[in-house]
Amino acid sequence: MYNFFVNESEKQGDSFIITESDFNHISNVLRMKTGDTILVSCNGQASLCEIEIFSDYVKAEIIEKNYHDTNLPVKIHLFQGLPKSDKMELIIQKAVELGVEEITPVEMNRCVVKVEEKKKKSKKERWQSIAESAAKQSKRVIIPKVNDIISYKQFLEKTEELSVLLVPYENKEGMKATKEALSLIKNGDTVGIIIGPEGGFSEKEIDLVTEKNGKTISLGSRILRTETAAIASVTMCMLYAEMELGDINE
Repeated sequence: MYNFFVNESEKQGDSFIITESDFNHISNVLRMKTGDTILVSCNGQASLCEIEIFSDYVKAEIIEKNYHDTNLPVKIHLFQGLPKSDKMELIIQKAVELGVEEITPVEMNRCVVKVEEKKKKSKKERWQSIAESAAKQSKRVIIPKVNDIISYKQFLEKTEELSVLLVPYENKEGMKATKEALSLIKNGDTVGIIIGPEGGFSEKEIDLVTEKNGKTISLGSRILRTETAAIASVTMCMLYAEMELGDINE
């Protein structure tokens, strides 16, 4: 079933009015007909709706509110050391599918690539568009936010907002340390994950983040690429939250 996002201003009584690009997508690309059903997500809530197609808009009448909830019982904020090429696009797509609520690119000492100031706005717009597409595909009820590129110093300041901060890095205690770190996560927590770039963390960066109570964890005995480490870390956190914490609304 197709999923569309709308703002509160587009709600009229027990219906949503869908216009512009989404109207074109429904009527001309998907070639849907009056009487078909879609999901409409608004303010973090998904509704099952029956559509009626007009000349320049679609009216989606609510059949069932709170149709499903794809939110995790925790909020995951992925901080990603800037990777090269189009790896950031892959990371954003998969992280959104896995349940993150926020993604922040971070400039770090060993980043291979540097984004020019004049290109940062267009990069962010592109990344946010990918997040929206991934949210629609995976039936998310929210569109995760992609933030501006920040410095490592700014990242450290943001750690104050986190309940738990996971740092995938070499750890002599292996998976034992990972289990211990995951066990700290509680229902409703905001969990930060910081992933190093292709060159990895510098020793100073690790010292600074552990001073901020970052918990170094292991992702196994193999060396992972930065994009793989991001996906593995988010998956690990998602699975723990789903299996051990359950539904935040229960």
